[in-house]
Amino acid sequence: MAITAAQVKELRDATGAGMMDCKRALEEKNGNYDEAVKYLREKGIAKAAKRANKVAAEGAVSSYIHMGGKIGVLVEVNCETDFVARGEAFQEFVKDLCLQICSAAPQWITKEEVPESAYEAEKEVYVKQAEETGKPENICVKIAEGKMSKWFGEVCLLEQPFVKEDKKKISDLISELTAKCGEKIVVRRFVRFQLGEGIEKKESNLAEEVAAELAKSAK
Repeated sequence: MAITAAQVKELRDATGAGMMDCKRALEEKNGNYDEAVKYLREKGIAKAAKRANKVAAEGAVSSYIHMGGKIGVLVEVNCETDFVARGEAFQEFVKDLCLQICSAAPQWITKEEVPESAYEAEKEVYVKQAEETGKPENICVKIAEGKMSKWFGEVCLLEQPFVKEDKKKISDLISELTAKCGEKIVVRRFVRFQLGEGIEKKESNLAEEVAAELAKSAK
């Protein structure tokens, strides 16, 4: 059944959840308001949304070294109290997050952090791919925009499928942890190092520069 904007607004006002989460809940429950509220609570989304304005200044900084020192990850995750930060559930989540970053190599935490230049560059690639099929320009743009959600799932940590359970996204894990511990959980920052990363490119650039200088000298 078609979900109206009024239905979404009513659910959003009652739960504090995001518009898209409310729309998804109503679609999942065929427009049943009570079932949609229950769905959001079970997912931890409603509770997480209500804590959005809380200050999360506690938490943990954790590290992970993989493959005999070839990949290293450092991540900071925040919560509201030291009690939760020292809890098993929180610590386990932080460890899983390190594994996620190590394995899936995200570039940003959220979609909102993606620079507009990076977004437009990726979208342009998809538009050109679609244009090769001979479709009209407006259709090509729509196809490209549709593919961007998959791209976000590759480069944004919270949009990525969890490496241990790919039916869940990292954002789902955060919602579940929020529901379990009753506190706001924020992935603040991370860094990922891979041994030798960028060296080949620098050496290649240097070789090109040397070749160019030699070419000038030969003239």
